Order: sequence, then C-alpha cells, then structure tokens
Amino acid sequence: MPSLSRIEIFLEVAKYKSFSSASKALGITGPAASKQVAALEEELGVKLLMRTTRMVNLTEDGAQYYERARLALEELKDAADQLQDTKTSPKGLLRINAPLSFGQMHLMPVLSGFAQKYPDLQMDVSLDDRMLDVIAEGFDVVIRVGVLSDSSLVARPLAPCPIYAVASPTYLATHGVPKHPGELKHHRIITYANQGAIGEWKYKDTQGKTGFVRLEGAFRSNNAEMMLTAALDGVGIAILPGFTVATRLAAGQLVHILEGFETFPQRQITALMPPNRYRSAKVKLFMDWLLAACRAMPLQLEPVK
Repeated sequence: MPSLSRIEIFLEVAKYKSFSSASKALGITGPAASKQVAALEEELGVKLLMRTTRMVNLTEDGAQYYERARLALEELKDAADQLQDTKTSPKGLLRINAPLSFGQMHLMPVLSGFAQKYPDLQMDVSLDDRMLDVIAEGFDVVIRVGVLSDSSLVARPLAPCPIYAVASPTYLATHGVPKHPGELKHHRIITYANQGAIGEWKYKDTQGKTGFVRLEGAFRSNNAEMMLTAALDGVGIAILPGFTVATRLAAGQLVHILEGFETFPQRQITALMPPNRYRSAKVKLFMDWLLAACRAMPLQLEPVK
C-alpha cells in the first residue's frame, strides 16, 4: 500500500496543478515532490498525472484515484481528530471561508475570539465573494449569504438576512422618496457588481404579489462597504443586506424606504459544511461559537420573533 505522505503530496500537486506550488505549500522542494509522485505512480502501476512545461493535469486514472484518496485521507484525519480531547483543547486545522463584507464588518472579532479560546487550533480564514468548490478546496465551514440551492453539503442556518432599500436623508430631501419599486428608474441607484450579479431587484409586496424592477446603476461596486459609503454620502439609493446597514438605520444616518416591499425570495446567512466535516468536534465547537455570536449581531432592524 502506498505511503500516506506520497498520497498527500499527489493530492496537493493535483489541487494546485503545479509541482512548484504544491511543494511550497508542503514545505519541500519541487524535485522531491516530483520524485514522490513518480514513486506513487510506480507503486500503483498507472500514470496519474500528465506533465507539461506549463501545467500538470490529472489523467483519467488519476482523477478517479484523486477523489477516492482525498475522501479516504479526510476520513483518517477526522478519525484522528475525534481521538483527541477536542472538547477542551481542539487541535488540527480549521479552514473557514466567508463573504468579504460580512467578514470584515462582523466576523473578525468572532474568529479571533475563537482562536484565543482554543490556542492549539490552527485557523486558516479567507474572506472573498467568489464561487468556490467547498469540498475540492478543503474548507471545513463556508459562510454564505443568499438563497441556497440544492447541494450535497450540510447547511446550518445562522440568521435571517433581510435586504433593505436605503438612502441618506440628504438624497431623499433632494430627489424625493419613491413609493413603489417601479419609481426607482427615476432615481440614482447604487448597484452590486460581481460575478453573476444581475441589475434587478425581485420583491414581494404586503399582499404577496411578486415583481421585479431593473436597476440602472449610477454607481456600481463589487463591495458592500463601498456601496454603504456611497449611500451615506448621498450618491443614491442602495439595496443592501441588514448586516451592512442596520446600525446606520438605527442611528438615522440612512432611511429605510419602500417598507411595504421585501426582497424575494428571502435571504439567509448560512454555514455550509462537507458531510464528513460537520461531525468533527472542532467544527461543532466552532458552530456553537458562531451561532451564539450571530444572535448578538446587528443584522436587521427588528429582532426575530
């Protein structure tokens, strides 16, 4: 049976599609990584990788072996984690990904507090808004804001995420207050620009009737904090999640408009986990910590009843 170290090296090379990148991540030299993968291929009697001067790709046999080996190695790591006394001092690596704005506005003290409480735990935190493959990239917990699609991942709701149409008092005094979403076409709109973002707002009124309005952006950004700043400065009307604007609305710096209309479908803040990860003690401890923190966050105007 091939050694676990050779399998781990192969998995890293396949993930990065590069011997040099994998060797840097592993703390070994490129030739050493290449030698170990070649030895693994010899032991298995198959070609796992196709090597070119620019990139390394999996062969058909390599792709099959990669999936089985990755899952098996994760199960072994989970088994080792469960043998430790993780209830009092969790050990190992905890990889977390969260949206950039939500992470910067609310998660940083939560994550640093957890790291302080459990100093034997290694934490790898990335904040970005990109689409990612939770399982392939090896994350333990991924936090997302939006509407969940069907998935093989384990989903745990953290908090509702209402979306508010807001503007500064100065902007509304100058341009007027829209009474219906259809009137937004006559206003300056601050829109979200990112991968897959659509310039429209889908809503539902108090009678349950749904509709949508196209948003012609006078100011576009791929960052919610930038959109918030623009709204505070009176640039226009923004449609933003409660975690971005709740404190500003409470302070009177922004005004909630179109109160009879809510974003449809409703959004949630959700934690996603690979099926083999949510059982581990370190993830359970983190989820308990995260849920308690979310209950105290200013995520909406009205508390959940």
